Amino acid sequence: MTAETHVFLARTDNIGVLLHDPQTGATAAIDAPEEAAVVDALARTGWQLTDILVTHKHADHIDGILPLKQRFPAVRVTAPALERDAIPAVDATVEEGDSVPVGSLTAQVIATPGHTRGHVAYWFAQDRALFAGDTLFSLGCGRLFEADAATMWASLEKLRALPDDTRLFCGHEYTLSNARFALAVDPDNPALQARAAAVEAARREGRLTVPSFLGGEKVQNPFLRADDAAFAARLGLAGQAPAQVFAELRARKDRA
Repeated sequence: MTAETHVFLARTDNIGVLLHDPQTGATAAIDAPEEAAVVDALARTGWQLTDILVTHKHADHIDGILPLKQRFPAVRVTAPALERDAIPAVDATVEEGDSVPVGSLTAQVIATPGHTRGHVAYWFAQDRALFAGDTLFSLGCGRLFEADAATMWASLEKLRALPDDTRLFCGHEYTLSNARFALAVDPDNPALQARAAAVEAARREGRLTVPSFLGGEKVQNPFLRADDAAFAARLGLAGQAPAQVFAELRARKDRA
C-alpha cells in the first residue's frame, strides 16, 4: 500500500478525501464539495493538489471545482462521460473500465448508475481504496434519483464483489442514521449491533466514521444483503427477487 489519505468534513455532512502519492507528490481530491474545506485540508497536509476525481454531478460534489481550478490552474478534472455537460471545467471523461492515473497510482473506473445515471466509483486496487461517492455509504446506500432499483442493485453488486479489506470512502457522514435504520430492519445481527455502538461512540466524540471496511459492510449493511434469503424472509419478503427486496429496503429508508 503506497497511497496516503486524508479525510475531512465539508459543507454540513459531505465527506472530503485527499488521496496522495508520496512517490510523485500527486494529490487528488475525490469530488470538490467546497473550495474552503479542500484548501484547508491541503494546508493541513502540506500536499499540492494535482487532480480532482468527480463521482457524479450533484452540486454538493462539484461546487468547489471552479474556484479550485482558478486557484490551482494546472489541476486536472476527471469526470463521468455521461455527466460531462453538468460538471464544470472537465479535462477528461471516463466510463466503465477506464483507468485514471494519480501520479504513480492508478484507479479503475466502475460505472455505478442509480443515484445518478452517470455515477462512477474509483477503485485503487493496489491500495485497496474504493471511492464510491453516493452509491454505497457506510451502512447505507444512495437514493435513487435517475434509475430504478434493479439498476442500483446491480451497481451495489459490483462494489460488493471487491475484496473484504477494501477501505470504503463514501460521499457523506450518514453512518449514524444509517446504523439506526439498519438495526430497525436487522435487530438481531450481532456484527451490526457492535458496529452501531462503535458509530454512536465515534460521533458522540466528534470522530468521522469513514472509511469503513467492505468486509464489514457485507455483513452489516442491509442494502448489500438483498440476495440473502434468510434476511429477506425476516423482512417479510420471502421468495422475492433481490432487486425487489432492495427496492423495498430503499423505500423503507426513504420513509424513515
